[in-house]
Amino acid sequence: MRPYETMIVFDTTVDAQAIQASLDRALDTIRAHDGTVGTLDRWGKRALAYEIKKRKEGYYVVVEFAGSPSTVDELHRILTLSDEVLRFKILRRDERAGRTSPVSA
Repeated sequence: MRPYETMIVFDTTVDAQAIQASLDRALDTIRAHDGTVGTLDRWGKRALAYEIKKRKEGYYVVVEFAGSPSTVDELHRILTLSDEVLRFKILRRDERAGRTSPVSA
C-alpha cells in the first residue's frame, strides 16, 4: 500500500452535518477499498485564494491515508460526485524524501 494525502475544500454554505456526512463517506470509501486512514487535520473555514463557484470561503480538511491505486480511483470518483466538495487534490507521498506528487486520475 502506498501513502497518499488529500486536501478537500468543502462548500461553507451547506450545514456542518452535510460536510461531516460527505467526509465520512470519503473515509468509508478508503476503508472499504482496503485502505487505512491516518491523520485527519481539520483546518476549518478559510478564505479561498480565488473564487470557486462564486464562493469566497471554504472548509479545509487534510487526510493522510494508505491504499492502492484502486482506492484512489474510487475516492476520486466519490469526491467528484459530492455536491458539498468545491475542490480536492490527491497526492502520493514519497516516504523516502518526504515529498508529495500529484496523482492523475
